Amino acid sequence: MDKPTVTYSSSGVDINRQDEALQRIKPLVKATRTDGVKSDIGLFGGLFSAEFPESKPLLVASMDGVGTKMKVARMAGVWDTVGADLVNHCINDILVQGARPLYFLDYIAAQRLEPTIIEQIVSGMAKACKEAECALIGGELAEMPGVYAEGEVDVAGCITGIVDEEELLPKTTAMSQGNVVIALPSSGLHTNGYSLARKVCFDVAGLGIGDELPGTGTSVATALLAVHKSYLSSLFPLVKSKKALAMAHITGGGLTDNVPRILPPTLDFVVDTSSWEVPAVFKFIIEKANMPIEDARRSFNLGAGMVVVVAREECTATMEHLISSGERPWIIGELIGGSGGVVYR
Repeated sequence: MDKPTVTYSSSGVDINRQDEALQRIKPLVKATRTDGVKSDIGLFGGLFSAEFPESKPLLVASMDGVGTKMKVARMAGVWDTVGADLVNHCINDILVQGARPLYFLDYIAAQRLEPTIIEQIVSGMAKACKEAECALIGGELAEMPGVYAEGEVDVAGCITGIVDEEELLPKTTAMSQGNVVIALPSSGLHTNGYSLARKVCFDVAGLGIGDELPGTGTSVATALLAVHKSYLSSLFPLVKSKKALAMAHITGGGLTDNVPRILPPTLDFVVDTSSWEVPAVFKFIIEKANMPIEDARRSFNLGAGMVVVVAREECTATMEHLISSGERPWIIGELIGGSGGVVYR
């Protein structure tokens, strides 16, 4: 009896699909090239020049994923937004330390690689990278049947940025009582809280992906897939001008868990809860989930995607700069004596 022939393809991995996806994304990647890039896509590693204008350069690296927002993308059949989400999330994470982005690496894994879907995801990444003058210098495509369920796709990314040592944030020794905290609005859920949001929207409320999300005037898909905003263009000038004493990216954990990461142990952040109106998408989820406000504050950004700490005398100039940059900032609170926590009033 002839022995059965087993190939990589028959075991569930088709290298031809991977090759097609690579051909589709090559021009997208090439469009993000910056002066520092010293290699083309396809090598075993990306090359980037180590010559920097900063006098005392420090490299800042971070990595993240998009989480179960990928499930919403699959339900809606919209994939480019999650690519932009990933890049912008990572940019914000290094921005709060005063860094500008240099290059980005991505990892895309799926039960089955679909070249058109990969192309859409990378197009979103490339667009976000190009806007931030950040090079997409490489990545990995992995087809893993048996690890991922049918139809599932996951993305992750790693970013490297640079900051001059004297501009490194937070400047905890310069922070003091009376410092003002300015908030910048989020564009939605960003990339956190989606397991809860999906359960409430689809299971509790019984909505479909194309239904209108009550109170928002948009569909569930549009509301939940709103791109995670990048704050680089509006906030990096505050790093260079040394007006920003600290910044916090409000991701999972909300204000409650993220702001203490930048506070000295002798100060508290007092949040003025009357200073802004929580956007409708969050109100809907909180109401339908019958969710205690304390839980909501640790699950979502609730409309505040980034906060900036400045000296009180710099508040007016900072607000004027942010408004001229197209932002809609508001004063969300201040620092008082304490123990490094967040107080809601």
